[in-house]
Amino acid sequence: MIKRRPTRQIHIGKVKIGGGAPISVQSMTNTKTEDTEATINQINELAAAGCDIVRMAIPDMTAAENISNIKENTNMPLVADIHFDYRLALTAIERGIDALRINPGNIGDADRVRKVVTAAKKKDIPIRIGVNAGSLDKKIMEKYGQVTPEAMVESAMQHVRILENMDFHDIKISLKAHDVPLTLAAYHLMSETADYPLHLGITEAGTVHTGIIKSAVGIGALLAEGIGDTFRISLTGDPVNEVKVANEILKSLDLREYGPTLVSCPTCGRCNIDLQAIADKVEKKLADVKAPIKVAIMGCVVNGPGEARDADLGIAGGKGEGLLFCKGQIIRKVPEADLVEELFKEIDRIL
Repeated sequence: MIKRRPTRQIHIGKVKIGGGAPISVQSMTNTKTEDTEATINQINELAAAGCDIVRMAIPDMTAAENISNIKENTNMPLVADIHFDYRLALTAIERGIDALRINPGNIGDADRVRKVVTAAKKKDIPIRIGVNAGSLDKKIMEKYGQVTPEAMVESAMQHVRILENMDFHDIKISLKAHDVPLTLAAYHLMSETADYPLHLGITEAGTVHTGIIKSAVGIGALLAEGIGDTFRISLTGDPVNEVKVANEILKSLDLREYGPTLVSCPTCGRCNIDLQAIADKVEKKLADVKAPIKVAIMGCVVNGPGEARDADLGIAGGKGEGLLFCKGQIIRKVPEADLVEELFKEIDRIL
């Protein structure tokens, strides 16, 4: 059981963040926010994949004004990602956004920040302070000479104090870098500095292949230590992949149930069936299964019913055949060519 770091709690729409609430998964649309149909379609795809909160880029007033049209067509909690122009934040609030992602330091003078904070406070809209290693304040960079965990935390806390001085505390914080050790150190330090909820991420992590590894290592390590209340996996391409990876990370740490779990051995010289082909077929067919069932594909009887006895169903390979087993108990022997079909007959039966 992972012991979570205690934090304050905020709400983004219907989703609770921090304060012991379940860890939530976020993603971000890559459609043009002014395109209502395309954006709604992508939000629906993200929701179907298991996303809890969706962020949208608000680069201009056309996008900000279209938030109300998007809100009319979805119940998904939505976050407006805003930089530089405080008027975009005000419009997003007017059009029904559930949360803001801003840096108070880059949206203008104190009066402009005050207008945004006042409007957000009136409608109970939380603000995420987002600090990126690649865009720290020049004075902080001069002080530290380079990007350090201390520099990132100091930058975040400068922005937090701007809001606190306006009696606004509905805050969550992110400290993102593409460098995994730097990100880990920054979040560790922040977890000791403030009790606001933390949004985790390895920013600009890369493609599906490399980005998954960096994100799983960085975010997984923090979650395993009880640090983090919500997170996004940042991958180049289809954001649905981000949601699937995020949920698999949570599942691997027993922090969320999420569809089927496939266990398969790495194969060795004892294997006498085409285990890779069988495992690939099973994995593809399991994509249509939503129940949290555990399926084991094992190469031989050594690593079969005994080692995978906790699997709901499984295959243990023989020579040109295999054993079907359930919770460690052998059901029957099946020819290799029929193993996948017979396995899914059993899956359908227990589901």
